[in-house]
Amino acid sequence: MARQKKFTTEELFQMTRRLLLDHGYKGFSFSLLAEHLHVSRGTIYKYFENKEDLVTEYMLYEMNRYLEDLTKIEQYQKFEDQLDFVLDLMFRNHELQQLIEMGQHIPVQNSEQAKQNHEKLEALHIEMYQNLQDMVKLGKKQGKVKEELPDSLVLGFVFQSIAIPNHFGVPHNQWVESIKEIIRHGMFKDLN
Repeated sequence: MARQKKFTTEELFQMTRRLLLDHGYKGFSFSLLAEHLHVSRGTIYKYFENKEDLVTEYMLYEMNRYLEDLTKIEQYQKFEDQLDFVLDLMFRNHELQQLIEMGQHIPVQNSEQAKQNHEKLEALHIEMYQNLQDMVKLGKKQGKVKEELPDSLVLGFVFQSIAIPNHFGVPHNQWVESIKEIIRHGMFKDLN
């Protein structure tokens, strides 16, 4: 039997993150979490009624941290600097997109707490997109982004860039800089 032990919220959420990424939502369980935290399942049940409550609470924690980091975009006045900042932030937190995707498939109908957390997550997603849409509008205002491109397409393209698999093991810094180059200037050589 696992020994009773206290753990911090940070430890709980970091282990939750690791296990979700390693095992997916379906493979995640209180038993697995308790084993990795060296506590009993009952200890975790003292804080959360079910895994839906825990995982949605964890996702709120992650999203709030990400949005806190994202507010630092305001220190940049030029679109290119804001875009660099956002891409660097996204690549530092590349697993967040996978976790967000996972979070959208959590069954919340049986838990009032999970339902409330899910609603809060949706509001935070909207807040994140509004912040990023402001960046795209700045790019259009400064003549760096084509006016005719829908904002949602530009944001989607930027977001999906972190999902491109690096099958050939290009060094991370080179990979990120190459993606930035393609987003900024396209992939065609200047033929002039």
